[in-house]
Amino acid sequence: MFKLLTILWNSFKMAMQELRVNKLRTFLSLFGITIGIFCIIGVLATVDSLERKIQSEIKALGSNSVWIDKFDYSENGPNYPWWKYVKRPANKYSDMLFIRANTKQAEYVAYFVPTGITAEYEDNQLQGVNLYGVSEDFYKIQDLRMAEGRYISDAEFERGSPTCVIGNKNAEDLFGSAEKAVGKEITINGKKVTIVGLIEKQGNSFVGGFQFDLSIIVSYRFFASMFNVNNIGQHLIIAKAKDGVPTAALIDELRGNMRQLRKLSPKDEDDFALNDIKNFSEAIGGFFGQVNVGGWAIAGLSLIVGAFGVANIMFVTVRERTSQIGLKKAIGAKSKTILTEFLLESAFLCVIGGLIGLLLVWILAQALSAVLPFPMYIAPNIIILALSICVVLGILSGIIPASIAAKMDPVVAIRTK
Repeated sequence: MFKLLTILWNSFKMAMQELRVNKLRTFLSLFGITIGIFCIIGVLATVDSLERKIQSEIKALGSNSVWIDKFDYSENGPNYPWWKYVKRPANKYSDMLFIRANTKQAEYVAYFVPTGITAEYEDNQLQGVNLYGVSEDFYKIQDLRMAEGRYISDAEFERGSPTCVIGNKNAEDLFGSAEKAVGKEITINGKKVTIVGLIEKQGNSFVGGFQFDLSIIVSYRFFASMFNVNNIGQHLIIAKAKDGVPTAALIDELRGNMRQLRKLSPKDEDDFALNDIKNFSEAIGGFFGQVNVGGWAIAGLSLIVGAFGVANIMFVTVRERTSQIGLKKAIGAKSKTILTEFLLESAFLCVIGGLIGLLLVWILAQALSAVLPFPMYIAPNIIILALSICVVLGILSGIIPASIAAKMDPVVAIRTK
């Protein structure tokens, strides 16, 4: 163990000596490693940070949940048969009650209806507000959190009380400060509504979703008292599976219940769509996996160039230390020890180049976090990957020069000038 530590320390000292004595030559040789690691880790960190943001937004749509709608979300493109889906019957609130009563695999079932409104407070008017009429379980599926106040109570849902919770951006625009919203009374479609809670700020969304910052949420019964719901295009039923129940099992049960509800014969095709939110997550993961492959391809050339640069340093180093190698072997150093020292020195040089690349990525991440709508994050596994690449690349770059050094004849090496 002591011998191994001695070899490690000697190799590290040699690598640092190479940097001190031949600064420009070593820097230029390591530049390819630095750029390669910068490209790989920069792409991986950016993609990982963006994927974390999008996956968290997809999870916020209701993890392990199924959306029952007219439209099939898995289809897209110019051949999307919207004309087929738009003719399908809309969901009804009574459908949700039937599903909730008869679906044993679902933990929660919620109803959701949106519309656009103008909200008023004193002399302020806020247009383009998303008003959501929802049932009781919507809050449990979405895991909404209140920054101030509380959510709509079960009693208020039951009575259809004129209470609401409001999104952060809407609260800021109406009251100047979001924290002032709770307890205020606003006017929606001619009716007074009391704000009982402020939704925690969500930030910009990449996947669309519910855009809670720009929304006001009321109970469905109160919503239905203000609008003719039959004139609204979207009526969602959202079902969340119980813990341990796969969404495939939930979908099978929902399909049977919906077909029974719509009185469809065995020969009739479904006139509804069951959209598994998990499919969005898997599709996003596959897309970002392809982007990562592109990042590796871009950085691969730089790493190859960097590897040749490190190999060149090691060839020159072996030539410069030929007499020193001969002296070591003459006093008893084994070929294996010489080989190990040079391989470790090569690995240390690559690690130094990689650390410079990581430092540049960290600086870039701090700068981008200030301007991007999501924080840049360099995960520990990415750092470990970068250092592992450097070690492997260093060993591969130094294997030939190290082998040459290890096979030298000590007498011939000592006489070499």
